[in-house]
Amino acid sequence: MDQIHLMQVFVAVGEQESFVGASRRLDLSPASVTRAIGGLEALLGVRLLRRTTRNVRLTEVGRRYLNDSREILASIAEANEIATGGNAAPRGELAVTAPAGYGRFIMPCIVEFLKLYPDVEVSGQFLDRCVNLVDEGIDVAVRIGNLPDSSAKGLRVGQVRRVLCAAPEYLARHGVPRYPADLQRHTIVTTAGVSQSVEWKFGGAGNRTAVRIKPRLTVTSNDEAIDAVLAGLGICRLMCYQVGAALAAGQLQVILAEHEEAPLPVHILHRENHFGSLKVRHFIDLLAASLRTHPYMNHAG
Repeated sequence: MDQIHLMQVFVAVGEQESFVGASRRLDLSPASVTRAIGGLEALLGVRLLRRTTRNVRLTEVGRRYLNDSREILASIAEANEIATGGNAAPRGELAVTAPAGYGRFIMPCIVEFLKLYPDVEVSGQFLDRCVNLVDEGIDVAVRIGNLPDSSAKGLRVGQVRRVLCAAPEYLARHGVPRYPADLQRHTIVTTAGVSQSVEWKFGGAGNRTAVRIKPRLTVTSNDEAIDAVLAGLGICRLMCYQVGAALAAGQLQVILAEHEEAPLPVHILHRENHFGSLKVRHFIDLLAASLRTHPYMNHAG
């Protein structure tokens, strides 16, 4: 029995949490997938999956074995790339993640990468949560904010600001706030997914202040919040890249810039032992060059 093949099938089942999904992904019959999993469990003498009529779930042993199998298969792929020489083209699957609002800046790089390398398949996960690179099989991630200690290596590519902005029309009618405390007299728009608190913080270390505000409009999407401030309703706090186009066009105006918190760094992350992968190296090079020169990523005012 080819254990590498069995591990490939197991990884597909574990990631899809479905025998049918794995069979489609691997272009195998469901019966072949079932036999492969049975053979692997018999070979190891452990139960890797719990099957019910409705779903498939990993056992605790299966979860650990899934992570180990991913690493082993990735190492084999990297060894094959090295053996084929430096002129080999990237191939295989590449999993990329970034914050939900950041996807529009990642997608041009993904499209260019796919055009350059026809033997690569990319899956993009643009989510407003911190995706675990190892547990979820992610090769490359874009993160905003200071990095905690982890098994991932980070390449800094820029910084972004959290800005307060409003339409010139609103500011002409209601005046431009000069100090954070002035916001209490203005109409505030907030995004529930980003601004859970009604207390906004300002300033850097040693000069921090907080203002409690009462939003007049709270929405669940940044796009709707931007629409509201573009229509002249009030003031909103968003990441600079989310309103970069509107700022450049003069549709929105940054206020209280001198009271902003320190900019947040932007990093490209990869699993430490995956940077040797040809597809990961090439994609990170392409993405880093794009983000480092993007005006909305390194917005200075």
